[in-house]
Formats: sequence, structure tokens, C-alpha cells
Amino acid sequence: MRIAADRVLGIALIGLAAFIAVQAVQLEIPFSYEPVGPKAFPLGLSILLTALSLVLVLRPGANGHWPHRGLAGRLLLVLVLLLVYALLFTQLGFVASSLLVVMALARLFDATWGKALITGVVMSVVGYFLFTAGLGIALPSGHWFDAFI
Repeated sequence: MRIAADRVLGIALIGLAAFIAVQAVQLEIPFSYEPVGPKAFPLGLSILLTALSLVLVLRPGANGHWPHRGLAGRLLLVLVLLLVYALLFTQLGFVASSLLVVMALARLFDATWGKALITGVVMSVVGYFLFTAGLGIALPSGHWFDAFI
């Protein structure tokens, strides 16, 4: 008997949610200016991820087929790009790393170079202002940018 791909994904995401929750609980900040602290956001996301993953496990879709090789390869490249993004985030800063990763993702899914560039610029700049001005979250500018300030 083959297990539906939805169920396998759901179980993997429950594991990821558990990892996020454990990391969030262990997060200790000596001082905090927020009433709920830094644990609330990752804990909330892990609860939401667990609930949605349970839906995948308990009620998989009608089409529980595994992706074909081409799509599976692209999905693996998306995972690699997200890991690269996490590694470059503090070195290059939010805007530069987001621009590069969004462009790479757009090209991976057949966008032209022009559309990939426009999408990368818009998403990184708008995202930066949403986080900094809208949410008041300081984002890294990157070591290369600090030399210009």
C-alpha cells in the first residue's frame, strides 16, 4: 500500500512545527519591550502549522500522487534556495538577499529576467518597509551596506 503524498507531507510538517515550537520555547531574551515577548510569533505559527498539517494527514486530497521528477527537482531547488537565503540573510541584509532569492525563484518557475528583476526589487523593498515601518521590526542591512553608512 502506498501512502498518499499529502499524508507524508503532513507528518513532515508536524515534525517541523514541533521543532519550531521547541526552539521558540527555548528562546530567551534578557529584556523585551513587547508585552508578549519574542516567543509568541513562532509559537503561533507552529500551532497553525500543526493544525493545517493535521488536515493533510487526516483528510488527504483526492489526488495523492507523488510529483513527477521535474517538479520534485524544482521543489528541492526551492528548499536549497531557502536555506541559502537563511545563510545569507545577515551577511547581505534583507533587501539584497531577498532580491537574489526572489529573482532565483522567479527564474526557476520560468519568469523572464526582466520580470524576475522587477518582482525581486518590488518584493524586497516593499517587504522591507512593511517590516520596518509597518511592524517596527529592525532588519539586517548587511555587512556590505554598513560600509556606506
